[in-house]
Parts: sequence; structure tokens; C-alpha cells
Amino acid sequence: MKIGNIEIENCLALGPMAGVTDLPFRLLCKEMGCNMLYTEMVSAKAILYKNKNTKELLNIDKNEHPVGVQLFGSDPDIMAQIAAQVEEGECDFIDINMGCPVPKIVNNGEGSALLKQPKLVEEILTKMVKAVNKPVTVKIRKGFENGTVYAVEIAKIAESCGVSAIAVHGRTREQYYSGKADWDVIKDVKKAVKIPVIGNGDIFSAEDAKAMKEYTGCDGLMVARGARGNPWIFREIKEYLENGNVIDKPTINDIREMIIRHAKMLVNYKGEYTGIREMRKHIAWYTAGLPHSAELRRMCNQIETMENLVETVNAKLQ
Repeated sequence: MKIGNIEIENCLALGPMAGVTDLPFRLLCKEMGCNMLYTEMVSAKAILYKNKNTKELLNIDKNEHPVGVQLFGSDPDIMAQIAAQVEEGECDFIDINMGCPVPKIVNNGEGSALLKQPKLVEEILTKMVKAVNKPVTVKIRKGFENGTVYAVEIAKIAESCGVSAIAVHGRTREQYYSGKADWDVIKDVKKAVKIPVIGNGDIFSAEDAKAMKEYTGCDGLMVARGARGNPWIFREIKEYLENGNVIDKPTINDIREMIIRHAKMLVNYKGEYTGIREMRKHIAWYTAGLPHSAELRRMCNQIETMENLVETVNAKLQ
């Protein structure tokens, strides 16, 4: 897959998730075979007004390329200005979020609210593409309210504005993450445009990934919630798509070692206080469905030091 002038080694992308896909987690997924990464979404206005929390969100490691910065906003001039500013950093491409369903984003006319304003979308994309030399991509949803389909129209606008690739989540904003993702809309977008289309929605296994690729004809596959607590999913998908082999699921030892390694990376990156607290949700995802996992999660929610985390995880994951 080629996005602008960027060769993507394989078709696997980690979907941007606020509070999840920070730098340490992206590096773990990259190691496991994911080859296209995005930062957590960053407010263009927050960068403009030099909000202190945005600096960390824009950090990129030399080992995670190709990686894009995902911006959200609704002011075409600010989006273009910040895209040009971000372009000077280490990112390989700039992505625009037109899919976030969260009320505080939507109520500002940002994220998936933009799907209802094709003229504004056209203005934003035109100005951003003109403002930068690096490829511009966009992530959208099927539609806004249930029963609406804006994806094909927005995809055609994006292509006409010079956008280099489009990721499509097969759910409406109203659905959030409930129900079943509509893969037909991904197929329709793929038929409607010539730029690469990345399919997103309900990829929780290697078999799901292959089924989506075969059904929709999409160029790339984006895994989001399916990667939480399971960075191994990229290794599994890669092997299944390339060689037809089903890899064994991670063992308890694999999970224990990954939790401890992930926690150490988070602590090194964000400090012990923040790192340990942010690791709690990851532990819940890593251990979902394991024997005695409820007790482990309860204990980890009280842990405040790396030393205690290691002791608890080693004792409970046997």
C-alpha cells in the first residue's frame, strides 16, 4: 500500500484511541507487526494555544515510522496552520479525525459532526492539503444518525481535495461502538475512489481481518479495540494473511511478561505516579477472561508502585 510517497510494508494499521494508543503502546504494536501508526487525536486549537498537555501527544519515536499525527478541529484556517506546524516534526503524514463520536467533540462541530457538513469538509481538506507537503489522510464513519450514509460522499470529496488515503469505520456516530460494523459501506467506498481505503470495525482476530479484506477489497486493515490488551493480534493477522498459518494465542507467561514490560515503558515515559495508574486499564484488557482475573484487577487498582505491580502480577498470573 502506498500513501502519497510513503510505502507501507504491510496493510496493518493501529487505530488511534484516546488514552490508549500512546507512544509505549504504539511501540509494542509495531514490534508485533503493525506497520502504520497514529498518535492519539490532538486538538488543533490546543496546539495553537500551546496547551501544555499536547506536547506529549505529539511525541514520536524513531522506531515507530510510518506514523501520522491525528488532528481534530473544524476551523479550516486553524487546521491548515497547525498541519503546517506539525509537518515540521517527525510525523510521516497528517490525519484528520472525522469519526470521533464523543459528545464534547461532536457538540463543538468536530469529529464525526463534520460528516454532516460536506462543504466545510471540502474547505478543511483543501486548505490542509495545500498547506503541507506530507500526505494528508482522513478517518471517517459510515454516517451520523442511524440510517444515514455519508461515507461515500465524503470519500469522493476527500479524493478530489488531494487526500492520500481514507480510513472508514463501518458504524454511524449514533452507534458509537455498539452493534455490528457495516462492511458494505467500506466496500462501497473502495469502489467509489482510487485512493487507498483502510477498513475499520470488528477486527478482533486474524480470521476477521482476512474476511474484511476479502469482502470489502480494502487496501489496509485498521485494528483498534481488538488491539487493547492484545498487541499480538498484529503478528497473528500478518502470519495468517501472508502464510495462512494460525499462530497460538499468547500463554500466561507471554501475558505476564508483556504486562510488566508495558508497565515499565509507561513508567519510564510518564513517571511512576501516572504510568501505574494508566496501566490499570491495560491490565484489565490483558487479563480479560483469564482465571482469577477479577481479583488481579481489583488488586492492581490499589497498586501505586512499579515494584508492587511486578510482585502482584507475578504472584497472580501463574
